[in-house]
Amino acid sequence: MEDLLRELAPQVLGVLARRFGDFATAEDAVQEALLAATVQWPDEGVPTNPRGWLIQVGYRRMIELVRAETARRGREELVARREPDDRRTAPAADEQLLAERDDTLILLFLCCHPALSPTSAIALTLRAVGGLSTAEIAHAFLVPEATMAQRISRAKQRIKDSGLPFRMPDDADRGQRLAAVRHVLYLILTEGHTSSAGPDLRRVDLSAEAIRLTRALHERLPDDSETAGLLALMLLTEARSPARTGPSGELISLAEQDRSRWDATAIAEGVALVTHALPRGPVGPYQLQAAIAALHDEAPSAERTDWPQILALYEVLERQSGSPVVALNRAVATAMVHGPEAGLAALAGLADDPRLAGHHRLHAARAHLYEMAGERDRAVADYRAAAGRTNSLPEQRYLTMRAARLATVETAPNDE
Repeated sequence: MEDLLRELAPQVLGVLARRFGDFATAEDAVQEALLAATVQWPDEGVPTNPRGWLIQVGYRRMIELVRAETARRGREELVARREPDDRRTAPAADEQLLAERDDTLILLFLCCHPALSPTSAIALTLRAVGGLSTAEIAHAFLVPEATMAQRISRAKQRIKDSGLPFRMPDDADRGQRLAAVRHVLYLILTEGHTSSAGPDLRRVDLSAEAIRLTRALHERLPDDSETAGLLALMLLTEARSPARTGPSGELISLAEQDRSRWDATAIAEGVALVTHALPRGPVGPYQLQAAIAALHDEAPSAERTDWPQILALYEVLERQSGSPVVALNRAVATAMVHGPEAGLAALAGLADDPRLAGHHRLHAARAHLYEMAGERDRAVADYRAAAGRTNSLPEQRYLTMRAARLATVETAPNDE
């Protein structure tokens, strides 16, 4: 039921925001409807049309919220002018127009409002469309949870004050918001592919929703090469998911995965998308990342991966993005081409980057390179440090086990 509610929430929010033109209040009403569902459905059973049920309850709650506050009388009058008299009652749960129309893509563009800073727009969309918690979004942005909560609250207020109608933006406005929309979808996929917290490595619902929305965006903008690159990246990344965990849910590294379990259909589609996109326009970061993912996915084995080409692509990507995570990945690729010492030298420059301070990825990468270099003590220390800095239980177990295995090898008695 939790997965179903997560899937339906942005769709119901889109319906209410479109009908009332009030994003912030609509989100409150959706939360009330979701709460009612969690209370009633376990006892009464999931309705035949769960989305229609949520829309109906949310609609009625919207009416209550609008009428309850004197300060919102003007908005109630605006709703009355927009809606004919015969539509000012709660819609039936089986009403086809509401139950079948999916406004999630419109909601996505609404959240990426030009009045918002890019980071605020992305945070708001992750909350409203992606269903991520404030803590998860804060982790994605590497900021404290309280800071992210304030940012989302301010973003909702700006959307409320803008008075923009709930519809797809025109061509000029859409271009201003498209980069933020793509970034949002990428972050949703990232959280779904490797959950930042909890007992499970993946959140399949988020990955599926990110791919669904990106497909919808690509269908609407078929000539946008970066959107095509983003969809390709998602498909190529998620294609490996069946082999990323073992029987007990344990994490399996890319080099150790059974490649026969990878999704060949998704790989073929992703490769075709990025191959078609690269020559068509300016090459952006999503196309570059998709090209890197394609090189990994097409390699018959870890040993036969084209690391020189991957390193070259990371160097271009780092110049474009300036991202410390890209720099970290480039350092690992450097180690695979030029040896672990070269990779460690590249990592040394990232140790003082505040965006990576306390982040487990830096320690995990350094541990891997120390292990490659045969410096077990240092590798063990960094694996343990990485394990202590991630809230993902599968990642914690994986990093702890690697540290334990190296420590055991180091302290094992010599039989000679």
